[in-house]
Amino acid sequence: MPRNAAKGKGKGPKGKEPATPSRTPTADSTPSRTPTGTPVHPDSGDSPARQMSVPEIKEESNCSVTGQLASQEQARDIKFVGFSLSSRGVPLIADTTLELNYGRRYGLIGRNGSGKSTFLRCLGSRELPIPTHIDIHLLAEEVEPTDKTAMEAVVEMGTLEVQRLENEEHVVLETFGPESPVLMDIYDRLEELDPSTFEKRAGELLYGLGFEPKDMSKKTKDMSGGWRMRVALARALFIKPHLLLLDEPTNHLDLGACVWLENYLSTYPKILVIVSHSQDFLNGVCTNIMHLTPLKTLQYYGGNYDTFVRTKLENETNQMKQYVKQQEEIKNIKDFIASCGTYANLVKQAKSRQKILDKMEAEGLIKPVERERILSLYFPSCGTLAPPVLAFQDVSFAYNGKNFLYKNLNFGIDLDSRVVLVGPNGAGKSTLLKLMVGDLLPTDGMVTRHGHLRIARYHQHSNEQLDLEMNPIDYMRKEFAHLGLEVTEWRQRIGRFGITGKLQTSPMKEMSDGQKSMVVFCVIAQKTPHLLLFDEPTNHLDMESIDSLAEAINEFEGGLVVVSHDFRLLQQVAKEIWVCENRAIKRWDGSILDYKKRLKKTMGIE
Repeated sequence: MPRNAAKGKGKGPKGKEPATPSRTPTADSTPSRTPTGTPVHPDSGDSPARQMSVPEIKEESNCSVTGQLASQEQARDIKFVGFSLSSRGVPLIADTTLELNYGRRYGLIGRNGSGKSTFLRCLGSRELPIPTHIDIHLLAEEVEPTDKTAMEAVVEMGTLEVQRLENEEHVVLETFGPESPVLMDIYDRLEELDPSTFEKRAGELLYGLGFEPKDMSKKTKDMSGGWRMRVALARALFIKPHLLLLDEPTNHLDLGACVWLENYLSTYPKILVIVSHSQDFLNGVCTNIMHLTPLKTLQYYGGNYDTFVRTKLENETNQMKQYVKQQEEIKNIKDFIASCGTYANLVKQAKSRQKILDKMEAEGLIKPVERERILSLYFPSCGTLAPPVLAFQDVSFAYNGKNFLYKNLNFGIDLDSRVVLVGPNGAGKSTLLKLMVGDLLPTDGMVTRHGHLRIARYHQHSNEQLDLEMNPIDYMRKEFAHLGLEVTEWRQRIGRFGITGKLQTSPMKEMSDGQKSMVVFCVIAQKTPHLLLFDEPTNHLDMESIDSLAEAINEFEGGLVVVSHDFRLLQQVAKEIWVCENRAIKRWDGSILDYKKRLKKTMGIE
């Protein structure tokens, strides 16, 4: 079949996905990819990417996986039965069904430490025998710092993808012949990529993720890790793999970029599996929810996150009603059998009832709903201080003394403040927090703090302060030796932050990022601060932890200034919204959802 047989097929606008699932191309013998997206051809032994990618991911994941492929070899859907996954000998998923259907966008949810990231690595490294015509891209780390610019790094990905597909064309022709259904998908994919549009489409993706045109020509070696992660995300979106795996893709994005990405992914036409702590984001993107349950199974729900919550509650309510009803029936049967004694005329009835009971047990009794443990975070009483506890007086700041981020700021923070900072990346939100805590000094003006003010700051790299070789209890006893607390007291204090059981005495290097974050919050609580400065505190937390954090903040006696892209948190804690832009700070009159609507309108998103 000649390649131009695919010409003339209907396509959406260049660089944009159609709004509904379509027969978008796949390719037989398609490679898996490294975390940064380098193609790995399963059949090409001379591929340098292949030699470096899969073994590295497998070594990192340290997993044991079993499962039997139940879908057709050349199908676009993926289904495994008897799927089990363990890491370091700890079972994470046990004897369940893994099913991913083409055209669906799955939100993978579960508690911190349940194995969501490990599950994605398992798929990304092909530890399951996923058919090779399904190409996989796992976004797990930023691109390497090199002399390539952001634009060059994204365009390079497209060039590699075209080369890979052209190789696959020959492989499919030789292996399956010209009638293979995969061949048409390859031709469609090649036409869709269209190298003449590479720079235009790469620029659209980078701009949506926050890059100004001048930043696209910046070398990746001169970028921070957060910006290099955006480049890696742009590369993943550029090639549109059959199976796209995203682990917390919004962690390095501002609210504007999150809104853009939500809109972009909401029409992803292939298979998307995404781990995200953002309820708002999952609502806007997902067609299905995969729940990694406490029973270590995968349960599937149609609809977005809000639909999942409603359906799960209804199912659990019905299950408990059925459980109570069945238990009452069992009790009545047992009571009747016991009352029969040895009366000859009742023995036959007792045996009949026993058979009913035996049949119920053989078919499996209804189990009570297993409730997930509810966290109860807290920040202890900090006492009162006379306002203002922190004041900016005509503060201006520039890193180089010339290009000012802020000019003539005047405001105060009190213990009853609940301030949310919003604005585009580069506006200086994190810089403002550093000025508040004293890590940076103003270029002009003065920042005054109450003489007894205690400030605690959480930022995106706070987890790095932990000694990961130590367990949480030993670490806390070391850091707060002056408190003189016994081990039992530390168990209780750490336990309130969801670190319980074996986690308390296991090295923190074995914890998930979310669990490490909870240890950091526990550390903050021991400092009894008057003012909390939080910079993206929800990045690694699950939904329940975010709600518990919001509740703890609302009960906290002190003040809060927070930078976050998580609308779920901001809706619960925001009393004031300050917009950082144009070297100034302006109060936003409206809710955080009103601000999101403004961002959408600015981007032309309805």
